[in-house]
Amino acid sequence: MTISNSLTLLRIILTPVCVVFLFLSIPHKEYYAAGVFLLAAITDGLDGYVARARKETSAFGKAFDPLADKILIGAALLSLYKLGKVALWIILVILGRELLITLLRFIAQKKELSIAASIWGKIKTVTQIFAVIGLILDLPGARILLWAAVFFTVFSALDYVCKWKQVFLPSGSRR
Repeated sequence: MTISNSLTLLRIILTPVCVVFLFLSIPHKEYYAAGVFLLAAITDGLDGYVARARKETSAFGKAFDPLADKILIGAALLSLYKLGKVALWIILVILGRELLITLLRFIAQKKELSIAASIWGKIKTVTQIFAVIGLILDLPGARILLWAAVFFTVFSALDYVCKWKQVFLPSGSRR
């Protein structure tokens, strides 16, 4: 297994560790949960960097890297919902966007097109990560970060759909 794939797998493994810390009855559990979440989030950027630097592309990485991101953010948000820190509609917007873009990429792949991550998708991910850490730690401004994450989530979805609307058109159609 490549280093970049190991980092992706580590992100998946760290996700339940973060969730467990959120629900333990121990002092400073928020700091442990936030630390584990931050470590997992760092592996997101690091695995891509390592894969590019070492020219390590694999079917595993292409499939599981975006899935690992969705698992990490989704599990954290669902846990924060259970703890009363996030409204359900926010989770539905964020996870709905992820399902939409996953569908878009799946259809594009069937048409032999590749949809690269956009700058707005990257900004969305960073704001979601900071919002989750802020909410775990009950930091001032965490709600503002959450609203920013929701904004960039919706904006990046619209950006992808507008740029790649031809993916949804029947083959041979151009507009």
